[in-house]
Amino acid sequence: MDDVISPDEAGSLHGLFLERVKRTPGKAAYRYFRHNAWREFTWIEMQGQIARWQHALSGLGLKPGDRVAIMLKNCPVWIMFDQAALSLGLVTVPLYTVDRPDNVAYIVNDSGAKVLLFENAEQWQALLTVREKLGSVQRFISIDRLRGDPHLVSMEAFLPKNADPLPPVPASKDDLASIIYTSGTTGKPKGVMLSHANMLSNAHACLDTFHVKSDDVFLSFLPLSHTFERTLGYYLTVMAGATVAFARSIPQLSEDLQSIRPTLLISVPRIFERMHAAVRARLDEGAPLNRWLFGLAVDTGWARFEHQQGRGPWKPSFLLWPLLDRLVAQKILERLGGRLRAAFSGGAALSSEISRMFVSLGLPILQGYGLTETSPVISGNRLADNRPESVGCPVRGVEVKLGEQDVLFARGPNVMMGYWNNPEATSATIDHDGWLNTGDVAHILESGHIYITGRIKEIIVMSNGEKIPPNDMELAILNDPLFDQVMIYGEARPYLVAVAVLNPEAWPGFAEEIGIRPDMPETLTDSRVEAKVLKRISLNLRGFPGYARVNRVLLLDEPWNVKSGLVTPTLKIKRDEVSRRYAMQIRRLYEGH
Repeated sequence: MDDVISPDEAGSLHGLFLERVKRTPGKAAYRYFRHNAWREFTWIEMQGQIARWQHALSGLGLKPGDRVAIMLKNCPVWIMFDQAALSLGLVTVPLYTVDRPDNVAYIVNDSGAKVLLFENAEQWQALLTVREKLGSVQRFISIDRLRGDPHLVSMEAFLPKNADPLPPVPASKDDLASIIYTSGTTGKPKGVMLSHANMLSNAHACLDTFHVKSDDVFLSFLPLSHTFERTLGYYLTVMAGATVAFARSIPQLSEDLQSIRPTLLISVPRIFERMHAAVRARLDEGAPLNRWLFGLAVDTGWARFEHQQGRGPWKPSFLLWPLLDRLVAQKILERLGGRLRAAFSGGAALSSEISRMFVSLGLPILQGYGLTETSPVISGNRLADNRPESVGCPVRGVEVKLGEQDVLFARGPNVMMGYWNNPEATSATIDHDGWLNTGDVAHILESGHIYITGRIKEIIVMSNGEKIPPNDMELAILNDPLFDQVMIYGEARPYLVAVAVLNPEAWPGFAEEIGIRPDMPETLTDSRVEAKVLKRISLNLRGFPGYARVNRVLLLDEPWNVKSGLVTPTLKIKRDEVSRRYAMQIRRLYEGH
């Protein structure tokens, strides 16, 4: 490995940063877009900026252990604030910029955060709607120049022009470093307490799983409030000395991929799903020859991958690969910058069809698995031992086992300290021997590869006693570009139904194909439309057992988002909320049965 800092050498998360500055002071650390150009900070320049935050925060009379909250999109300031807070022994509480104000208020109040760093006037207006619930906050700091509240100050006014680094407050690796609130698909979010050792050990274990080089470039677009991005896209990159470029936004992601040309990518499945849908849409609009060539490239590329992994024979068709690579694979991978040597997927299950496409074209997608409560990585695939349909083998230091109902348990140095102010939930999740109940159903091969098959709380029990894990069915249905979001429903019912949000780009073409007007609301309940949609759903579920049959479908044209309360900030569907919101329409799908 290139100049990797070990957890023992780091000592703490701020110690990790100081060691990186010491080793490679003049190397590019972070790139960001400002004033119509990409700019960068070196490691030593970042230390100078962090020193300004150290002095400003130290003037607020905060004590080690006090909590400070951060609600910014990914940018160098996020890193500066976090490192300054850690150096003073403070505990950072990340917030999602897209979260609802009432949820933000709950987290701030529950954690007792004394400082809240946010970005702009739009966020401030949202915070004002819950201002009376933010009583613990002594200082609001805005990136933009805002005024109007005695506790509000702009970053420009808050920070000194220049400052020398302060000596860090002595920290133990077992000290609390951050409280990260779970998404809360059911009930109120819980504050996961992670220590310096939790995240340092997990980042280092992931480097054992995959070699990250000092000349690698990451493109950061998952929120840093997401533990997956925080550990792998932030602390791991400091540990390895890699450079991070902060993407401008998801709509501009395609442009940023072309500009930055990253070598490594960390993502949740939704991004890969969008890329896959865009490729399929272009193929559908193109010539039949292009579709044939693409299919041949995927089939040949997959056979080559299986052969390279030691699971398949050599085939004469491999001789065609240089031509297929030039005509098909390179053209698609160039849209991702053309330099990607691997991509990491986590946070939710990735469809095997989508991973197969990218892997076949020469982009290894390494699917992993974990929870906020495990800092977050429990397992991951390796380049030389990659089973894309699995979530890989446990990372170094992590043990796994199956309990009752095949629920997966994990134990290791990455397991959280517990839930903040919630000992009952902690004892219900972690037993006396340190085993954490993930709540996910799994099976484990002799090779150690873990396959997640469902979630205990998300298992649908139908009225005939049949138990249905809905996740894989939903992923299969989402392979069809007609659908943007989907949820399978059938608890205590005689058959399954799908609640599906239509893709606004694909819907007009589908409507035209079956001879109806796409702009008429009543078409969504037209029996002809439902019949055609059910046929497409059945096609996507053809590889599933007989129980996986959807009898009716509720079509929607309003997307589920955080503001509506139907998905979490990490885009997980709140099943109970969706079921409640559309209870009347769902009930009609079962009339007469």
